[in-house]
Amino acid sequence: MTTSTNTNTATLRRTRHHEADIVIVGAGILGCAVARAFGSQGRSVLLLERNLAEPQRIVGELLQPGGVAALEKLGLRDCLEEIDAVKVHGYEVIYYGKGVDIPYPETVVDGEVHTDDHGRRPEGRSFHHGRFIQRLRQAATNTPNVTVVETTVTDVIKCEPTGQILGVEASTAGKQDYFFAPLTIIADGYASKFRKAYIPHAPVSRSKFWGLELIDADLPSPQHGHVILGDGAPVLLYQIGTHETRALVDVPEHLPSASVANGGVKGHLRNNVLPSLPPSVRSSFAAALDKGALRSMPNSFLPPSTQKTPGMILLGDAMNMRHPLTGGGMTVAFNDAVLLRELLSPEKVPFFEDTRLVLKQMKTFHWRRKSLTSVINILAQALYALFAADDPSLKTLQLGCFSYFLLGGPCIDGPVGLLAGIIRQPLTLFYHFFAVALYSVYLLFVGRGAGPHSEGSSPKDKEVEADMAEKVEVEERRWGGVSEKSEGGGTESVEAESKTHDHDAGRGKEKAQTPIEQILRLPLTTLQALAVFWKAVMLLAPLVRSELRS
Repeated sequence: MTTSTNTNTATLRRTRHHEADIVIVGAGILGCAVARAFGSQGRSVLLLERNLAEPQRIVGELLQPGGVAALEKLGLRDCLEEIDAVKVHGYEVIYYGKGVDIPYPETVVDGEVHTDDHGRRPEGRSFHHGRFIQRLRQAATNTPNVTVVETTVTDVIKCEPTGQILGVEASTAGKQDYFFAPLTIIADGYASKFRKAYIPHAPVSRSKFWGLELIDADLPSPQHGHVILGDGAPVLLYQIGTHETRALVDVPEHLPSASVANGGVKGHLRNNVLPSLPPSVRSSFAAALDKGALRSMPNSFLPPSTQKTPGMILLGDAMNMRHPLTGGGMTVAFNDAVLLRELLSPEKVPFFEDTRLVLKQMKTFHWRRKSLTSVINILAQALYALFAADDPSLKTLQLGCFSYFLLGGPCIDGPVGLLAGIIRQPLTLFYHFFAVALYSVYLLFVGRGAGPHSEGSSPKDKEVEADMAEKVEVEERRWGGVSEKSEGGGTESVEAESKTHDHDAGRGKEKAQTPIEQILRLPLTTLQALAVFWKAVMLLAPLVRSELRS
């Protein structure tokens, strides 16, 4: 009787007086997960959302295996059902038309990859973002102790003498409204209206993802995410339904080929991106382009910050963002919800009115989450820098990265395990990052693409290796200042350069060097190698520093 009475009283407080233990602003990925977590612990929760209609977004559509595991811990695994979600088994990276399969690694125990008796591998899921959100909202609504309200939050309610946040002001059906709680969680997404006042860092965005929905696309590797690499920024392809495939094209700011004079973004997609796609995908991409349903999202980076505002916590994209290339955002969000549920449980924090204890736990939260989030944050930014390479050193690292993947075994299990959110060891990330850097340097010296694993490789791998050797040669020519021009004045593509080089001079004669020539070339190669390694260090150092700030 007492429990029932307490529940009824809490429900009455939420619905009539708009008072709860916790107010959550934003019923998106993180807001719904946190509402479910705290509601299941017996906390009284008010979940506020501006618009409860199904959202239409072009990101947040691929959940890595580490996110699926966290979803299961939160009791939300069934939200992946009944939305036509597609299993994801790994990635296919396609470099100038040549691909390498990168499956998710076998079972991981204590950060190490192991093979179980059944050879099972973790699985991700891809889906329509809006359908998934609606399932999460339904789950939050059905959770005891949670009340969902459609309202537009306009400001926070602050006690001026102490700075304590007491709740939020809102507009409900055009009328001013108020919601009170000793703890307010702001999870209002990448365009947060509260971030500027409470977070010391501002998001940095230098490109946008432009999205198309392809119908019945013939992907080279079904049930895999595809990363297409070439002369420009990367392109992502992944299935989000039985018949639908998402295409995301990264378009950097002020890209000349996307200027108005060249037909804008649509002209860039048709003239530059379409020819670089796998042939099997081009017809569906062209059809989607003709349909004209282009949408965009900024690709932002925002390092995490320690929560220091009494009575308020910023979470999700409002507090921490990384480039969506690696699909890590939702994995971070769900794992944050799992960790927050533990640190702010009734056993550890009986009352949210104990602001000092809450802030202490949030400091612990900031550092505990880094075993996963620092890996995903750094990996996303570093891989984007390599995959969108725009200078010779980065191009060399890009080639080295792809060639490293061709080695197979731990050279793919480690990186994809980090990306998938199932290997949570920053030192493992640093190991593979500098292994790629050193391997890139090695390729410069030996003039080969795939290195010493050629013996025993599959026919496909050997074909790729031969192509990689061409790319190494082209990069050497780029370093040496050779720049062939097209009739229009632009630099020919890497592939075009290599083909022209093959036709104009015998490759065997061009590659053959006397010992004296090799010795004379050694100082230049050494300088190139030092520049490449220094570029790798300067790429990683700011990202590590951003994670170490409190």
